[in-house]
Amino acid sequence: MIHISPATAIIYRRIFKVSMPLVVSLGATTVMEFTDRLFLARYSLDAIAAALPAGIMALLAMTIFLGTTSYVSVFVAQYTGQGRPEMVGRAVWQGIYVALLGAAVLGGMAFLADGIFALGGHSREIQALESTYFRILCLGAGIHLAGGAFAGFFTGLGRTRVVMLANLAGMLLNIPLDYCLINGIGPFPELGIFGAGLATVMSWGLITAILWMAMRRRENARFRLTTDRRLRLDLWLRLMRYGLPSGMEFFLDIFAFTVFIFVVGRLGTMELAATNIALNINALAFMPLVGFAMGTSTLVGQAMGAGKPDDVPVVVRASLALTFAYLAIMSAVFLFAPEAVLHLFQPRDMDPAAFASVVGMGRILLMIVVAYLFFDGVSFIVYAALKGAGDTVFVMTSRLALVIMVMVGPLLAGARLGLGLYYFWAVSCTFLVMLSLVGWWRFRQGKWRHMLVVEKRPPA
Repeated sequence: MIHISPATAIIYRRIFKVSMPLVVSLGATTVMEFTDRLFLARYSLDAIAAALPAGIMALLAMTIFLGTTSYVSVFVAQYTGQGRPEMVGRAVWQGIYVALLGAAVLGGMAFLADGIFALGGHSREIQALESTYFRILCLGAGIHLAGGAFAGFFTGLGRTRVVMLANLAGMLLNIPLDYCLINGIGPFPELGIFGAGLATVMSWGLITAILWMAMRRRENARFRLTTDRRLRLDLWLRLMRYGLPSGMEFFLDIFAFTVFIFVVGRLGTMELAATNIALNINALAFMPLVGFAMGTSTLVGQAMGAGKPDDVPVVVRASLALTFAYLAIMSAVFLFAPEAVLHLFQPRDMDPAAFASVVGMGRILLMIVVAYLFFDGVSFIVYAALKGAGDTVFVMTSRLALVIMVMVGPLLAGARLGLGLYYFWAVSCTFLVMLSLVGWWRFRQGKWRHMLVVEKRPPA
């Protein structure tokens, strides 16, 4: 019988309370993306072939700013741990100013869509669909970035139920709207991939509006969210100093997998479709990991702000245990019922016999996913702990080195040598394994114990 001390049991309960609403929130986001791709897959093969490259490219453009605005949660957590609620509002507003900058940059990128996707080497029909999807997501990105700062406020406080409810509301709007706008149901026009992007932006708008209204409730007055709104250059620069490397971490990950998608796309439409479908199924496991990681960062930030670094290893071990339990369930689905999930993505305009080859490739790809899932879980949790303490420069630099040496370099070499689909997937698996080992090594070093992103609390 395993004995758990009362203190450890408290940590588990806190992680469950903070992380599970975030897991549900990211699960809602995953369901939105999953159904988006599912409806597009049933709409046409070209639509699903274009959706993932364009979606990943749009996310790549957003990640630097989204990672920075979301890092507001660590500032809120550490100020809360210090017992300084009056500093929370000004930190949140610096995140909003970062979101405004991001909205301007991404709005400009929307007009470069045709040139960006011409570099991918896909067919002209798919390039046109990619440009359309990318453009609408970039034009609506400012709403999403502001929502990241608002969500960071609640996440840093550990009040993640609000974030969950907002994301569930967004999902409930997105799914029927997505279906209607893609296919032209009822009074809605048939907009195809443009309709999918428009439905996503509208759901972002609802999520952001709900979080904004929840922030303005009277109970949050002590955080000075409505009275301390001016740009404070010193705090804004500190948010950029720690948040930008966190955003770059996401950027590098998405960049690596963008290269992966475009390299696979050169193999042919069938290989690209199988990869897109496998990655969308993988998102069912991937996105909730982000929820566990965000909860870990929050609790680590609160512990560091309160001057209790010895609580951090307990938080990490407990988060890993909960993460592994979830991944075990997903691995069982991928191993024992792959065809059932893969057939959900069968396009209505594709012959079943032709789709059988996509299913055959997809079954093997899901086996590769299972091979790296638990390593992925380790990297998510330990890197989240490092970010919660403020070790974001290492997070960025280690990611950069591994992306270049273990991911992008071998992918480009394999493309030049004419290697096949499973080689490219083996490269991505190796990258995720190495990422987990490097992150665990850094965490075991313990340098994070002496870090803090906010200024030290002045003496009483």
